[in-house]
Amino acid sequence: MNTENPAGYADPAAARKALRRLASGVTVLTVDGGAGARHGTTASSVVAVSREPLIIGVSLRPASVFTRLVLRAGTFSVNVLAAGQGDTAKRFADPERPSGDAQFAGVAWTSDPLSGAPLLGGSLSHMSCRLLERHRVGDHDLLLAEVTGGAHAREAPILSFAGRLHMAQGVYAPA
Repeated sequence: MNTENPAGYADPAAARKALRRLASGVTVLTVDGGAGARHGTTASSVVAVSREPLIIGVSLRPASVFTRLVLRAGTFSVNVLAAGQGDTAKRFADPERPSGDAQFAGVAWTSDPLSGAPLLGGSLSHMSCRLLERHRVGDHDLLLAEVTGGAHAREAPILSFAGRLHMAQGVYAPA
């Protein structure tokens, strides 16, 4: 590849394809909206923003059910999916899934002791989050949240790369 002037470098479609080469962890964000309004959504746009205090950023469509419920509840949970949870990722990405508590039918979960949101069984890690700020950035909302609690397991992650799910392989040796 010519790095001085790559072919198609100024083409927006090429730029989007280049961005899809950024591998990211796959999560299911969950919220307890009260009165049977639990909701989950698959997201690969979760990033650590600050270590002190511990803050993450989540990028979502502003009209999404999840965004509306989080703005009302003020808290949510992040479930980082493990390599064997591809079906879970697909389930919570499906726009035709049932709404409310019904979307969790057949999914093992417990209630987050801090946010009340569902913590999905078998996940690589869970984080309880308290919404700090919401910013419109382009056609998405950036939610900034403080991580108020969490737990992790010794598993390999599932990754999103080039629009597909990939099971991470290799050595995982957490500190």
